[in-house]
Amino acid sequence: MANLLKANSVAIVIVGTLIGGQSLGVQDSRQAVPRNLYFPPRQGLWEHIEPSAAGWDSKKLEAALDFAGQRRSSGVVVLYRGRILIERYWDLEPKPKLPNGQSNRYYYTVHGKTSQGHVIEDVASVQKSVVSMLAGIAQHKGLLKVSDPVQKYLGEGWSKAARDAEAKITLRHLLTMTSGLTDALEYEAPAGTRWRYNTTAYSRVLRIISVAAQMEPDELTRLWLTSPIGMDDSHWIVRPRMSDSEAANTVGFATTARDLARFGLLILAQGTWANHVVIDEKEYLRAALQSSQDLNPSYGYLWWLNGKPSVLRGSGERRLPGPLIPTAPADLVAAEGAMGRKLYVVPSKELVVTRLGATPEGANQASFEVEFWKRLMAAAATH
Repeated sequence: MANLLKANSVAIVIVGTLIGGQSLGVQDSRQAVPRNLYFPPRQGLWEHIEPSAAGWDSKKLEAALDFAGQRRSSGVVVLYRGRILIERYWDLEPKPKLPNGQSNRYYYTVHGKTSQGHVIEDVASVQKSVVSMLAGIAQHKGLLKVSDPVQKYLGEGWSKAARDAEAKITLRHLLTMTSGLTDALEYEAPAGTRWRYNTTAYSRVLRIISVAAQMEPDELTRLWLTSPIGMDDSHWIVRPRMSDSEAANTVGFATTARDLARFGLLILAQGTWANHVVIDEKEYLRAALQSSQDLNPSYGYLWWLNGKPSVLRGSGERRLPGPLIPTAPADLVAAEGAMGRKLYVVPSKELVVTRLGATPEGANQASFEVEFWKRLMAAAATH
């Protein structure tokens, strides 16, 4: 596992909580942790609740899930106040080759099943938001600071930029996608002056945390995050067919719909799981879920943000007007991965939603999101 320092499934999970008639504001670190939030046990039954009892329109909720299932989802789980509102799974029967002979990307993202038969999948860049929280935990432990230069942990020459330019790149620049490097880690602009979605540069964050903690990624992730909240089916995996090249991540975060929902629930609960504080540094959590810079207001610390005036994607050369998902609540924050793998947290609607699986059939990821959230909000209209 020494090379796990370099990040696929379809499921949807929705979690809700109501506190004294007021919604939980994740972005307000001063607000109290919800008292009425249900946290599922590590083992045993996960409590259920009828949609009608939660104020949801059952038929419209079914329609929203049917839509997701028709778009190559492997599973959908909906929770209200942490309890299961509805849960479904679909067998996508991953095979190495598609009928047309092309390689099936989804096949290479599946890494077994749980004891309940739920698929464990590499969730692609959803892992970035997990790593963001690991960085916050590491900072609280005094192991690092987001203002530290990357060279402090990886040494000189970790990039292909000149040493003086490289020395100015901090951990915060990696968390905000403003390193000023190209995907090949070559110099493009001064750190902090250009936004580029750069997975190659991002992958150094996990290395930094591992070096600072003097632990392998699997060990520190289990001790700090997954074990405390019962994500027992989640772990880092070496990606098949990947080498140690600097092109992208050579590891992935493999998890399930339910486990990813637990992570979203932790974020909704402001870093606290039941009576246990997992993410102590609330100011870091607040900063991670807000605009981290002016270049791309729709990006925090490895989290995507809805409700902003514009969005940059990819190399950052094209600015798209309007919010990330116009049909979703403005305060939605998201962890996004390839092939439509998503984790959404919506404080105002008291929701956590995860969608895992293959690329939505018959639509691109953006149009699928728009339509899915349109249907989901119609189901939640009576809530």
